[in-house]
Amino acid sequence: MDEGNGITTTTTTTTTTKRRGCSSSCSCTKDDFLPEESFRSWGNYVTALKHTPSRFKDRVLSRSLDTTELVQMKARSQNEMKKTLNWWDLIWFGIGAVIGAGIFVLTGIEAKKEAGPAVVLSYVVSGVSAMLSVFCYTEFAVEIPVAGGSFAYLRVELGDFMAFIAAGNILLEYVVGGAAVARSWTSYFATLCNRKPDDFRVVVGGLAQGYNHLDPIAVVVIACVCALAVTSTKGSSRLNYVASILHLLIIAFIIIAGLANSNPANYSPFLPYGSRGIFKASAVLFFAYIGFDAVATMAEETKNPARDIPVGLVGSMTLTTLLYCLLAVTLCLMQPFHQIDADAPFSVAFQHVGLGWAKYLVAFGALKGMTTVLLVGAVGQARYLTHIARTHMMPPWLAHVNPRTGTPANATIVMLAASSVIAFFTKLDILADLLSISTLFIFTLVALALLVRRHYVRGQTSPSHRTKLALFILLILGSSTATALYWAMNDGGWILYAVSAPIWFLATLGLHLSVPKARTPKLWGVPFVPWLPSASIAVNIFLLGSIDKASYERFGIWTFLMLLYYLFFGLHASYDTAKQSSDVDDSITSQVQKVEEGSVSATTQTT
Repeated sequence: MDEGNGITTTTTTTTTTKRRGCSSSCSCTKDDFLPEESFRSWGNYVTALKHTPSRFKDRVLSRSLDTTELVQMKARSQNEMKKTLNWWDLIWFGIGAVIGAGIFVLTGIEAKKEAGPAVVLSYVVSGVSAMLSVFCYTEFAVEIPVAGGSFAYLRVELGDFMAFIAAGNILLEYVVGGAAVARSWTSYFATLCNRKPDDFRVVVGGLAQGYNHLDPIAVVVIACVCALAVTSTKGSSRLNYVASILHLLIIAFIIIAGLANSNPANYSPFLPYGSRGIFKASAVLFFAYIGFDAVATMAEETKNPARDIPVGLVGSMTLTTLLYCLLAVTLCLMQPFHQIDADAPFSVAFQHVGLGWAKYLVAFGALKGMTTVLLVGAVGQARYLTHIARTHMMPPWLAHVNPRTGTPANATIVMLAASSVIAFFTKLDILADLLSISTLFIFTLVALALLVRRHYVRGQTSPSHRTKLALFILLILGSSTATALYWAMNDGGWILYAVSAPIWFLATLGLHLSVPKARTPKLWGVPFVPWLPSASIAVNIFLLGSIDKASYERFGIWTFLMLLYYLFFGLHASYDTAKQSSDVDDSITSQVQKVEEGSVSATTQTT
């Protein structure tokens, strides 16, 4: 109701809210999942399928607006998320989200199989890539502070279809990430109980290798985390804050006690697998940095996004990278790299140097860290899914925010249920490679979206500048991809690098000099644009070139399944929702114009 103009308006939000139910009691009818016109009857659905090509073109070309994400999309959750977080909360959320299974498990695997003591350089490479992505995220999170994170940012800059492709990988990232951490939790719990890391898993001979070590403890841990995440965001923050402090104290003990019992001879040879091993390990160890993007999804619950998000994201990532490098150095100084245990490397390393009692403290610290990673991941992934569901690309029932707790309960439960199923069956090494692909792919798209955001505004950027922007972006992507492919397929040589690197540099320079900035950030902006996001694209794509073929096959299967879902359901649901919103907006605009015309006419007559 707009009383000032005397206009009564009924928005899409109000209509669909009444239709969905689930506000006071969850009826879970068909309209909660498929309320759109295309699914009202089989006839409607068949008609929708016939229009798939035109609808697909519409969704590919459509772009959302900042105001749409900030106002209309949020309204579809029926209730507001509570603004309870500040920069201090976000720093600890960032630390809690990141420091967990990656450092405590994958360090041992990659040092033993790929990098040796040079694994510390692998962490530096991954850390640089993660920090570049952090900066790209900060500008979007400040300018568009909504729960959708990168999904919302891509809807605004690259369109609905690219946002959906990213959305599927975001969901995969969180589901697989939660499963990987939960399985690592079981390994360290077994160590704490003075058992072998794999002792609490059930081996089933009839299942395929890599999927036959069943992990019931991981499922129980995820269920407990789910209960806490559904209850309260601020409560989760307080628990994460206390647990992270305790976690950092144990990490400090590991570093000090480990270095006190180190043997410099263990650092030789430093590069047993050559430089290629460093980058192969970097691509997998990027998993250790995954989680910071969950902080961006909390922008909707942050009191002062312009200050809190940059401080929270950059501060937590800086501290995390430093700690990772110190822990990697410590591990390889305590024990020869070829003797490192792949399941619980730090615990076994302390046993190796004669501090058997310390392995229990290390295992306890690892468990604390993994618990906070699971908790922050649960909070972040639910908010992603909530915003995706607001667009109706996923069932709108998942967008519901519980009025009592102010949390997206439905989305939290569904995401963690999926994580528990995968954690029950799948081994960690399979999960880590697949997760790195999804995450690096998403971060590349976010950096690309930042270039578009700064240099292009519809209706303002001239056609010539738009063409130049597209050309330079294609050159940046092409040269980065060529470098990654050459690295992946060629064990030696440098000729192509001498071509691809200058092309990347000249394309970025050309973008900087010949395409003017079309938009200036209102509150916080990434420095050194276009150089920083262009470098982020190049580094992320290069790391993608170091991931094994089997992981790409799994990634391809997942992408194919996403496209099937989109073409048969997500496309038509989001098209109907966007059309209905557009019709309502046009109706409101028309009524406002009539009132204004009437006011002008009345004023003229009075005069």
